[in-house]
Amino acid sequence: MINSDTLTTFKRAHPALWNSATVLAAGLTILLGFAATLGILSFSNTPLGIAIQNILNWLLAANSVQAMWYVTRSAGFASYLLLWLSTALGLAIPTKLFDRLMPRAATFDFHQFISLLAIGFIILHVGVLMIDRYLPYTLAQILVPFISPYRPVWVGIGVFSFYLTLLVTITFYIRSRIGMKTFKVIHYFSLVSYLGVVMHSFLSGTDSSLPAVQGLYISTFLVVVFFTAYWIISGVRQSKKKSVPAPKQGQNYLQLQRIRK
Repeated sequence: MINSDTLTTFKRAHPALWNSATVLAAGLTILLGFAATLGILSFSNTPLGIAIQNILNWLLAANSVQAMWYVTRSAGFASYLLLWLSTALGLAIPTKLFDRLMPRAATFDFHQFISLLAIGFIILHVGVLMIDRYLPYTLAQILVPFISPYRPVWVGIGVFSFYLTLLVTITFYIRSRIGMKTFKVIHYFSLVSYLGVVMHSFLSGTDSSLPAVQGLYISTFLVVVFFTAYWIISGVRQSKKKSVPAPKQGQNYLQLQRIRK
C-alpha cells in the first residue's frame, strides 16, 4: 500500500513527472465528468434507460420539477462554500496565519484539493440544468456568458467566474513551467472570481431572498474581506522590513557606546 510519505518522496524527487501526472489526472476527471453527463443523456433515451427512469420516478419522485432544482441548488451551495474556503486559504497561506494549526505544505495541498473539488461541484451544478424540466439549458447557454434565458447578466458573470477559477486551478499543475511570479499574478484573479461568484449567487439564486442564505453570503464575504485586509497589511509590513537597510559593520557597536555615554 502506498502511504503519504512515499508520495511526498516521489513528488520531491520527480517534480516535473508529478506535475504532468496531476495535470493529466485533472484533465481526465473533467473529461470523464462531461462524458458521463453525455452518456447519461444518451442512455436515458434507450428502452432500458426509460425503464430505470420509471423505477426512480416511482421510488423517489425523480420526475418532479423540483427534483432537479434541489440538485442544482445543492451543488451550487457546495461549490460556493468550497470556492470561499479555497479563496480564504489562498489569502491566509502567504501570511502564515495557519502555520501553527497545520503545516504549510499540508495547507497548500488542501487548498489545491478543494479547488478541484469545487470545479467538480460546479460542473454538476451546471450539468443538471441541461436535463432540468422547468428551464432547460443548452450547452451553448451554459458555456457562453450572457446568453442565458434567465438573468443573463448575473448568470454570465457566474460563467466568467468559472473560467477564471479553472484558469487559477490549472496553474497549480504548471507552476514550475510558468514560474512563481506568473503563478502569483494569475492567482490574483481568484479574488475577482470569488467576487463574481458572490454576485452570481446573490443576484441570480432563486433562494437568495431567504434570511439564512443572505446570512451565509454576507458572513462568508466578510471573512474574505478580513483575510484580504490582513494579507495586504502583512505584505506592506514585509516590504517595509525589506526596504530597511542592514546596519553596517561596527554601527551597532558605535550606537551602544553612545548610549553608554
